[in-house]
Order: sequence, then structure tokens, then C-alpha cells
Amino acid sequence: MRFRDWRGKRGRIVALAVVLVVAVVALTTTVFSDSRSEAQRLVDDFVAALDDRDAAAAAALTSYPNAAQETISQVYDGLSGGTVDYSVTQLVELNDESGYFTLSAAWNFGEGKNWSYQVDGAVRKLAVGWRVSWDPEVVVPDLAGGRTVHHVRTDAAPPKIFDRAGRLLMEEQTINAVVLDPAEMPDPVDTTTRLASVLAPVAPVVTAQLMQERMQDDPGNRVTAVKLRDQDYQFLEEGITSIPGVEVLQSPTLISADRRISTPLLDSLRSAWQLERDRTAGWAVTLEDPESGPIQVAGFQGPPPPDLQSTVDSQVQLAAKEAVVTAGTPAAVVAIQPSTGGILAADVNNWAMELGPVLTHGLYPAGGVLDPVRLAAGLQRGVDPGDVSSDDIADTARSLGLGADVEVPGFDFETAQIGHAGSGVVQFTGSDSDEGLVSPLGAALLAASVARGDTAVPRIVQGQEPIVHDAPEPLPAAVVDALRGMMIDNVQNGPASPLRRHAGLAGIAAASGDDRWFFGYTGDLAFAVFVADADGGDRAIRMADTFLSKLNEPLVGD
Repeated sequence: MRFRDWRGKRGRIVALAVVLVVAVVALTTTVFSDSRSEAQRLVDDFVAALDDRDAAAAAALTSYPNAAQETISQVYDGLSGGTVDYSVTQLVELNDESGYFTLSAAWNFGEGKNWSYQVDGAVRKLAVGWRVSWDPEVVVPDLAGGRTVHHVRTDAAPPKIFDRAGRLLMEEQTINAVVLDPAEMPDPVDTTTRLASVLAPVAPVVTAQLMQERMQDDPGNRVTAVKLRDQDYQFLEEGITSIPGVEVLQSPTLISADRRISTPLLDSLRSAWQLERDRTAGWAVTLEDPESGPIQVAGFQGPPPPDLQSTVDSQVQLAAKEAVVTAGTPAAVVAIQPSTGGILAADVNNWAMELGPVLTHGLYPAGGVLDPVRLAAGLQRGVDPGDVSSDDIADTARSLGLGADVEVPGFDFETAQIGHAGSGVVQFTGSDSDEGLVSPLGAALLAASVARGDTAVPRIVQGQEPIVHDAPEPLPAAVVDALRGMMIDNVQNGPASPLRRHAGLAGIAAASGDDRWFFGYTGDLAFAVFVADADGGDRAIRMADTFLSKLNEPLVGD
């Protein structure tokens, strides 16, 4: 029994010995198969660390790790938008203790944005082993002398945005943020009182009490009191800068040229403007010199982007503003040109502004807004409009601009949620209606689609074509004629009859709970009016009347 145990142990010992011999042979083979010198292994490891963007590892292989890590980290931070590939192109060992090498580097910052160079370095055998002699120029040329390297964007002069009639709508101007700094303010009451007095001619709502409340809400931190256009600031500059604890920060900002034009569309136009700037932007790699400033070593200046002509009509926009302020509850007006789909105007009142993007994403129970869609669905299927399903309504609605899948550069929106597509939608009201939801923009597109005879596709910049996915089929001409007749009759003989004094107007006055709608068209103008929690059954009609009346007033300044 013991003999068998000994034989078993002996077998295991022999097996273990074999494994050890194999491991030693493998290790020996590996060591002796690496024919590189210590200098070569050092340079190869240095390049591998640089490619891995491991500043600490690369710096540890140099003669001055602390300085090297700081510089290499700055290179990665300054060129963070790019990828890099370092490679060894030459290594010469002068003797057993020194040598020199050449590295090639290829940076890429996007399509067509490449920067390549070569750098030289030295290696020495120190007491701690072989090391790369540290010099900032071993990673980037001409980086010595306290310089830093940066990848930057280059832009030409910013474009302007004009309205549909060629009037200047938006341009980049200097905006002056007047900032309160508690750390530099000996007497907050004195500072805010003096500043309020200086600002009174241009910003009377910015009172001393308001500024003090803002500072109390954010104790110890700097607070922006007001932002001023450059022409206003220049008039007040001396009075502002003399007040202790007040600082002015300037920044270029795209704003409306006419301060009366303040529409949610301006944010969308800024997005479209930025897309053009991004499309034409250039790039550069610069060395920032402590004495002489930036020195460009790669890249090019982007070409000036073209000016943009928006679809907004300043006169229609001002009429929309005059209309929305007549309501004491959340209200919105959207106007569209049926022939092009261009959005002519869009505005909300202060109550609606507090709710968020009511115009483009405010989905409300549609109620009677979908009556024309129900009629069209019934006529196509040969049934009573009251018998069509929500899915039939959804299919028909797409042909009338509701729920179509459309991409517009710089413009994010939602028109409706109908049928199964409406499940899980967060509504702007507490209604649990399952008949469908529609936004003010959607109602305006519905009117524009009836006016033009096929799907109206929105756009905000002329020349920038929207992309329509799975384009819906147009409705039969007979169905479109029926819808037009329905809308004409609603104005001439129905609930919208107070508006029949406006020649050529066709539209629908609709309701859903306490919400009121009017949407319609006249000539090459389609529009929708929405009033939430209306304080009267005819509130939307009265707002539509104001809007149409203001359209005929001349635009001051023309």
C-alpha cells in the first residue's frame, strides 16, 4: 500500500519536474528570441506608451519623469479631439551608453484633418538603466520654452440670418453679462441700488430687490444681473464699471436684429446657423507661446458660410405676438406658407412659455381638431366619420401633415400622436383622451395641407430641404375638395362665423374640454391658434381675428 503511494508521489514529482523544465525552456527561448538591445526595447516601450496615451508610463521611461508627465499630459489634453500613431523610424546606438532615435507621429482630427511630423530624441544609460533624455520636443516639434499645444477650431466671419423678405433677422453681436461678485462687494445693498439706478433706462425690471433676492438664493456665488446688447452697454458702461462688486463679461451671441422679434423659432434658427458654421469650420494645431501667443503649425481657415434666409416673415411674426398677448391663459399662434411649408411665424405668451416648448412639442387632446381628418378617413373608406378607427384616422392624418416622419435641419418638433403611436405620450394637460393628441404646429400643418392639397412639410431655412421618410400618399382630389368645403362652411355659417369678415378665410373652430382652437388658411397663409383653459368659448376666434387684423398693419422701419 505504501509502495503504491510512493509510486504515485514519484509520478507526480516527475510530472512537476517536466512542467518546470518546459517552463524554463520556454522562458529561456522567449528571452533569447528577443534580440533587441536595451536601447531598442526602451524606445519601443516609450512609443507604445505614447500610443496608449499613458502619460505616466511614457514619462517613467524618461530622465525627468515629473516634467515629462506634465508636458505629455498637456499634449493629450490639448489635442484631445484627435487620435495619434507614433512609430520608430530610426534608432542609432552610438556606444554602450548612448544613442539617438527618430519618431514619426501621425495625428488625425477627423476627415481631411491630418497632422504628421518627425521628432528626434536621445537615449542614455543612467544608473537606473536606459532612459529617454527628456526634452519636450521629443513628442511635439518646437514644444520647448514653456509652450503648450492645442487643437482648435477656426471660423470665418459668422453668417447673418435674413427673414423671408430680405430683412435682417439675426446677427452675431457682443452681449455684455453684468455679473455681481459678492467677494468684491463691500456693501451688497449699496451695489445693487446703484446698479439698478444705472440700468433703469434700459432694464427697469432689474431692481435692487430682485438682484438681492438672486444673491440670497445663491449665496457666495457670482450672479448675472442682466445681459445687455452692446449698444445699450456702451451707453451705460461708465456707470456700471465704477460700481464695486460688478464685473462685465463679453461674449459673441447670435441674437435678433430687431428686439421686438422674440419667437421660439430663434432657438431653432440658431441650431440651423450652427450647423452651417460646423459644416464650413476649419481647424488648426497651434503652439501657445508665453511671449508671442499662438503659432499655427497645421490646419486651415474655414471658408465663410453663406448667409441664411429664413422662412420667418417679420410682419407676420409681429402680428402673432400681438395676438398671443390678448389671452390670459397659455396661448400659441403658428403661421405657415402652404406653397412651401415655410414657417412664417410662431409665438407664445408668457403663460405658455412657462410650460416649455408648447409650440413644437405641446401635445394636447385634439378633440374637434381632428374633425377634418375623420371626414377624410370616412370618405376614403366609405363609412360615416364617426365609425372610423383611430388607426384609420392616424393613416389619413399623415397625408395631412400630422405624424409624418420628417427631419428638418436645426428644427426638432412633434405634430401629433394618434392611434397606437400615441401610447405612453406625456401630455401637457391632465386629460386621458385616447382620441389623439396634436401640437399647435400640427394644427397649422393640417390647415396648410388642406390648402395646398397634399402634405405640408415644415422648414425654417430656405434652401435647406427637409427629409421625408416613408412619404404619405396624397389624398384624392375629391376628398381635399370636401375638406375645403367643410372649412369654408365653418367660417361662413358655423362656429367660426365671427371671422367671415376676413375675405377668403376657411377654417375650423374646435374645442377639447376647456381648450380652444382655430386653424385655417387664407391665400398662401395657413395658421393655427391655440388657447389652453380658455376664459371664454370664443377666445381662439377672437385671437385669430386679432392676428388677421394685425397682418394688414405696416411694419415700422420699412
